[in-house]
Amino acid sequence: MGMEERRHPIPPIVAEEVLTHRFPEDDLSYTEKDVALYALGVGAAAVDPIDPVELSYVYHPNGQKFIKVLPTFSVLFNNRLVGTFGDIRGLNFDPKLLLHGEQYVEIYKPLPTSARVRSSKRISGLHDKGKAALIEMELLHRDIDTGELLCLQRTLAFLRGAGGFSAGPGNPFSFSSRTSSQFPAISFNEKEFDATPPDFEFEDQIRPNQALLYRLSGDMNPLHSDPKFAADAGFQRPILHGLCTLGYAVRAIIRCCCDGDPTRIATISSRFLHHVYPGETLVTLMKKEQGESSQISFKCKVKERGKVVLSGTVFLRNNTIHHSKL
Repeated sequence: MGMEERRHPIPPIVAEEVLTHRFPEDDLSYTEKDVALYALGVGAAAVDPIDPVELSYVYHPNGQKFIKVLPTFSVLFNNRLVGTFGDIRGLNFDPKLLLHGEQYVEIYKPLPTSARVRSSKRISGLHDKGKAALIEMELLHRDIDTGELLCLQRTLAFLRGAGGFSAGPGNPFSFSSRTSSQFPAISFNEKEFDATPPDFEFEDQIRPNQALLYRLSGDMNPLHSDPKFAADAGFQRPILHGLCTLGYAVRAIIRCCCDGDPTRIATISSRFLHHVYPGETLVTLMKKEQGESSQISFKCKVKERGKVVLSGTVFLRNNTIHHSKL
């Protein structure tokens, strides 16, 4: 026999082992510097560094006591999540073939500019989709000093090539157990969205080094920085983090619909549809739901390729959408 390296096939997922896995709690802390760095990572003040709305995410203009915290900053509490997938007994997959599918964020109170946070997580769903497996993770984040719940998050990931683990072909494995939401469930309807022009439209030019800047906030997945890793995963070059794209979208919604007030955001529900390359132009389209002034549907597209890359819905507090003149 030759001495060439042999690839061993990845064994199938063992659902019973995955669903009985228990995670330890994680403690983390952050400061105003982390909040500002995240804002820069999702494009704040990139076009106009003296724009008062954008500046409020990184500085204290006009005597502002604290910088404003984007609600999507909370996704950084999950940065250790992907790394823990490899620790789950029975969850057998190729890390290069993992794709972020959906993200749900439910904000219970405005995020402080600095805090110590305790995070608990659990597997809330596992599904056999044939060629891929779909895993749902649910995370609760609590302020250690006050004991108050800050937010609930749900992450859905596709593990390409890891499907086919069901006992029989006619009965695909599917399990889901989600925590009840404190807010109304709303879903994105693409046909209705496309039937009429959007109420708001916002365009962002993504810098060529944006993925590297966002990476400094803790998401070290090499898919967004390593050309070889990205090529092995089927991309021309490193792609933008899906959660970075979501940060751009929510920043646009806050600007166009909330008069620049991030505390108006109650829930964010999003689906990642296609990748974004750093250097492309991201256009966020927003629409008020008929009869529901507190609901915004949105989708993002890449201007150069015409691809819709993200869609979702946002539920706002106070039931009033402000038509911003900013």
